[in-house]
Amino acid sequence: MNKRFLALVCFAATFAASAQPRLPKDYYWKKLTNGLEVVVIENHKVPLATIEIAVKNGAYTEGPEYSGLSHLFEHMFFKANKDYPDQEKFIKRTEELGMIWNGTTGDERVNYFFTFDKDSLEAGLKFMNAAIRFPIYRTEDMQKERPVVDGEFQRGESDPGFQLWIAVNKKVWGDLFTRKNSIGDHDVINTATPEKMMIIKDKYYYPNNSLLVVCGDVNHEDAFAQAEAIFGDWADSGFDPHQKYPVPEFAPIEKTEYLIKESSIAQTPYAMYTWQGPDTRNDSLGTLAADVFSTIIGLNSSKWQQALVDKGLASYVGLSYQTLKHTGPVSIFAVPNPGKLKEFSAEVMNQVNHFADDDYFTDEQLQTAKDILRRNHIRNTEKPSSLASSLTYWWCSASLNYFTDYIPGMMNVTRRDIQNYLKKYIIGKPYVAGMIINEEMNKQLKPAEYFTALKSF
Repeated sequence: MNKRFLALVCFAATFAASAQPRLPKDYYWKKLTNGLEVVVIENHKVPLATIEIAVKNGAYTEGPEYSGLSHLFEHMFFKANKDYPDQEKFIKRTEELGMIWNGTTGDERVNYFFTFDKDSLEAGLKFMNAAIRFPIYRTEDMQKERPVVDGEFQRGESDPGFQLWIAVNKKVWGDLFTRKNSIGDHDVINTATPEKMMIIKDKYYYPNNSLLVVCGDVNHEDAFAQAEAIFGDWADSGFDPHQKYPVPEFAPIEKTEYLIKESSIAQTPYAMYTWQGPDTRNDSLGTLAADVFSTIIGLNSSKWQQALVDKGLASYVGLSYQTLKHTGPVSIFAVPNPGKLKEFSAEVMNQVNHFADDDYFTDEQLQTAKDILRRNHIRNTEKPSSLASSLTYWWCSASLNYFTDYIPGMMNVTRRDIQNYLKKYIIGKPYVAGMIINEEMNKQLKPAEYFTALKSF
């Protein structure tokens, strides 16, 4: 079979469930009768084990009334449960097991992970089981944790880049902005109750909506047996949470829009441009092309860098794509030279309009970008404790097959694939652009006169 055709076939059904997914060497998969998927990654470099549970939950499941509660739920995970009924006992047990532990909340995944000595695997799995299945939401714990979560939000707001991100994304996603904002809403966070925590749990925290990963100096047969014994009686939901509580489709950006936000903390202007890009449900090849092109753009030799950074129009200009199951954003983030703000604004869109030109990047740059992505992948496999988090991200936002096929598929991306991606999602397509600037600079530089949709093409 043609190598490129094989890659396309592999990516055509990344969203579909597989009875036996493709996995790399030393990765082993099993689905328990309650629907819990278990992956064991044997890696014997160090005598440690990492266990992680990921749940298909996060910002994308949250309407305005629940904005930020998946994040608060993640924090409450480390408080109290049936086996350890207060945080002091919870923390003491982590110390007894010598654990390193944490959790994260993103757009489409909430995950929890522990790393400890390999001989503590059974104890670690039991500890995870108690926390994920039998949490206790005490009012006093929530009163302590709400300010902690809201404090993360407030720290973010002290960054002008974060303020700009909020302003732009409210325009990009409209009424569904909360489904792209994992940090949440101040009022929702500060008024959260144990009852609302139970709503999150009762909607999404089931074995058939979760992935358990055991990674490290372990034997996969032993790990499967222990997972079965400890998690096998966890009752499934009896429904697909994402069918019962479907995520609404994001409306396309109707028209290009520019905004300028004044902020006293913006010591220098920041600029941001965002398009709606591909997703893994509908255009897996587009997601690969997006990653490769973003890497090309980041090369010092790229036309993009030469036109904007080397010529002094900006100190930094990056283009990124976030791989997601539900509409991944494509964003330019820049720190323009205040003295050349007008020239910068014109040149950004001039470059964008030439992205799909046949000579915008060379064959050598295309290959270099692929090599960078492949090296980064290899480097990421050198730390066993990080393998689980990488796998669970792709399980939540794509599939296990997507994870396994990513590097072969990416290496087969062609110039035409990249051009098709650019023409489908970026060039000539509506976007939202924003700038954050302090009052004095705004008055002096008058960006509203040229940082506008009318002069962007």
